Amino acid sequence: MKKLMKVFAVACLSAMTLTACSNDSSSGTPDTPNDSGTAGTDAVKIGLHYELTGDVADYGTAESKGSHLAIKLANEAAGSDKYVAVEYDDKSDPTESVSLSTKLVSDGVAGVVGPATSGASAASYPILNDAKVPVISPSATANNQTLVNPDDPTSAVYDYVFRVCFEDSYQGAAMAQYAVDNLSAQKAAIYGSSSSDYALGLKEAFTEQFEKLGGTIVASESYQDKDTDFSSVLTTLASKEFDVLYIPGYYNEAGLIIKQARDMGINVPIIGADGFDSTTLVELAGASALNDVFFTTAYTTVGASDKLQAFIDAFKAEYGEEPAMFAALAFDATNLLIQAIETAGSTDTAAIQKALTEVNFSGVTGDFTFDETHTPIKSVLVVELVDGVQSTAVSVSPTE
Repeated sequence: MKKLMKVFAVACLSAMTLTACSNDSSSGTPDTPNDSGTAGTDAVKIGLHYELTGDVADYGTAESKGSHLAIKLANEAAGSDKYVAVEYDDKSDPTESVSLSTKLVSDGVAGVVGPATSGASAASYPILNDAKVPVISPSATANNQTLVNPDDPTSAVYDYVFRVCFEDSYQGAAMAQYAVDNLSAQKAAIYGSSSSDYALGLKEAFTEQFEKLGGTIVASESYQDKDTDFSSVLTTLASKEFDVLYIPGYYNEAGLIIKQARDMGINVPIIGADGFDSTTLVELAGASALNDVFFTTAYTTVGASDKLQAFIDAFKAEYGEEPAMFAALAFDATNLLIQAIETAGSTDTAAIQKALTEVNFSGVTGDFTFDETHTPIKSVLVVELVDGVQSTAVSVSPTE
């Protein structure tokens, strides 16, 4: 383990990807932060704000693990408990996200990483930005998420808000491109959540790009989050002809839809977005149903580089499991914040913000700089599942 950590620390430092601090400990409650590590009063506080319980706890828990590993490795590289995590659970509730953001500001954190979802992240932005506390979102992919007014593409950008993930419109368009170019799709059916901006943004972008490439959307159906019986709509879809079924949404419903669709004999390729990336998808759908299934992501273990493999090995050694995309994104987001703190040479949040705007970052989910909206310029990957296991990965860029 020590040899592995040394290898990883050297790789991180050589890429100027400094990491962060923490001993493994239980999650905090909204009223009591989880202060991990044994750092003294001079330690730099890193705020972690995740969905540790509730409907999307799979995402938040994975991201919490990624952040804690980054902090632990950073302290090992520094030879001291230089950084300490202050963590809260927003219970998958955007309303809770507001109060927790206020708590993190009063805790005096140098920056915040999280939450995992777009809704909870958006709720935190006005508070953290007004307090001039940098916040880095690992997976808030909603379109125009970093703008003060997301409904107005010309709106000002939140000065202190950044993200390490691409936005929904980009991955939705990339999947449409992949469906046409790699799956020879000419007709598509869409069955997505009507309850989240995430799903609606994906649906809109996929539809626009697919039709632009000459494809036809033969059906567009919707479900509500927490639905469990999709048989009625799937029966209707089974009577239509289409080459691919696009499911913009999260693993909770997608796993059940895939299982029920396969049971009904819908055997066309099923395609989706990064919301598929959860071990629970396999539990809900069953491995045998997860063939000819493809989804967009920022991360895959297929063909891992030395740097990525070092992260995978360190994560498995720490937690006894394979890291998913959300853990990797949080690992990068935490490293990015620490790199900015190191570059600033202080915990002055204005200096950290300036360092973030000028960053050239090399992480396990890719190398990137930021565009004018503080969104990274990075590639989209499309992975194929075979019996529920990621087997191939292709880099895709939608045509203009």
